[in-house]
Parts: sequence; structure tokens; C-alpha cells
Amino acid sequence: MTSSPAAPLLLVDGHNLLFRAWYGFPTRIRTRDQTVDRTGVFGFAALLRKAHRRHAAGHEVFVVFDAEDGGAARAEADSSYKAHRPAPEPGLIESLADIQRLLDHAGIRWIEQPGTEGDDVIATLATTARAARREVTVMSADKDFYQLLAPQVRLLNTMLAEDRRVITADHLPPRFGVTPAQWPDYRALSGDPADNIPGIRGIGPRTAARLLAGGRHLENIPAADLRPAWAAQWENVLRWREMIRLDRKTPLPDNPLTALPTPEMPPAAALLEQLGLW
Repeated sequence: MTSSPAAPLLLVDGHNLLFRAWYGFPTRIRTRDQTVDRTGVFGFAALLRKAHRRHAAGHEVFVVFDAEDGGAARAEADSSYKAHRPAPEPGLIESLADIQRLLDHAGIRWIEQPGTEGDDVIATLATTARAARREVTVMSADKDFYQLLAPQVRLLNTMLAEDRRVITADHLPPRFGVTPAQWPDYRALSGDPADNIPGIRGIGPRTAARLLAGGRHLENIPAADLRPAWAAQWENVLRWREMIRLDRKTPLPDNPLTALPTPEMPPAAALLEQLGLW
């Protein structure tokens, strides 16, 4: 008797989805007595259910969260890493416990690996699944995941228009002039505002793509192509690239994935009712 093939995998950037849920609804969603803000929990469930139904039916859904100390290693390498980000609004991070309880109730597996950023967990799971010949979709608006794009790996950004929300490896060269493998080099040169990585002053996206033409990486850029002011910052550029690169070998618990399709989630309102969150 032959076993069924593994289901395609939908890896969800949990914190990215939570922030979108918290800030993306036009009005706040509160408990019936108006005392507790449930926008994060309700929005997370509603957006995940919609994405699963519309873009990943039949997939295994697995949600990945950042650990509280997940960014410590990168911040140690550069104290400015994500330092510009304001503190979350009261109630946002507090929604996480209820979201994780909701996922458990809905039969959706999730992980928050101590000491690890969720991006690295997603990179590791995507790499492992790809090696097992599983199709992988990463659900996030974070462009750092562009470096994972491959024939079996795509990115789903449901914040974009319907015809633009699925990004594949083929989209990068015509749009940015680089391949997924060059993405960390490209962002180290041109900057990544989301992570407070400034890039080199005077190198914008077009210049970065020109310097990396022909599949080059930072080590292969001819010295003659670099202005003295750029070369003087090269140690910074190399450090920024390492911060942007995702760790695809993050230690994880054995068998975090089931390879089985995840049943469709109940509506968000029903889940909150079942959990007594209204």
C-alpha cells in the first residue's frame, strides 16, 4: 500500500499577520461589554481563514511566531537592528496567547522557538519541505523572504492586489535586476528600511542591481566599480548581508510538520464564541 503524497505547505509569518490584523481593520472589534479589544485575535483568524480558502486549499497550514528574544543575535551584531520600531500598542502582543489558543482549538499547528526569529524558522521549514519535494507557500509581506523563492517556493502577500499577491522567483529579475540568491547582497547595498539597515549612501536599487549584474555577490564586485566612499563601508555591508540572510538550519523539534492537509477553519466569530472570547 502506497502512502499519500505530502500536502503542499503554507507557512504563515505569525507576527506579520498579527500586525496586519491589528492595524488593518477600519474599526476596533471588542467584546460585547466593550472592555476588551479583540481586533488582533478576530482579524488574525479571519485573514488566515480567507487566505487558506482562497490560495492554499488542501495545504498543511503551519504558523510561525517570533520568540520574545528572537532578534537578540542580530541586535548583538548591530545594535541598530530594528531599533527604530516603536513599541507595540497596548493589547497587541497580549493578543498572542489567545491567538495561539485559537489555533490549537482549530487544529492548526504553530511554533514559537525560544531564542529564534520566526523568519529563520520559516526558512528552515521551507528548505526542509523543498528538499522533500513539497510545494511551499510563505504567507507574509516581508521582502526578506524573497531570498527563499525557488521553483517550489513562492511568497503570498495578501495585502497586494489579487493579480500581484503571489510572488515567484521569476518576478525578481525583471523587477529588481537580481535573483533570489542575490537578495541579501542587494538589500545590504541598497538598504532595508524595515530592519533599519541603511545601505550605502549613494547606492540605490538601480546601482545595486548594476553592481550585482551577471549573478555577482558582494565578493565578486570588481574594485574598479566601487567608489572610495563605498569601499570604505564594505565591512558594514558584509555585516548587513549576514543580518539579512536567513538561517536555513535552525534547530527545531523533531517532526513539527504533519504533511497532512489542514481542515478549513471555522469563521472567526464562531471560533471566538467557542473559546469564550466575546
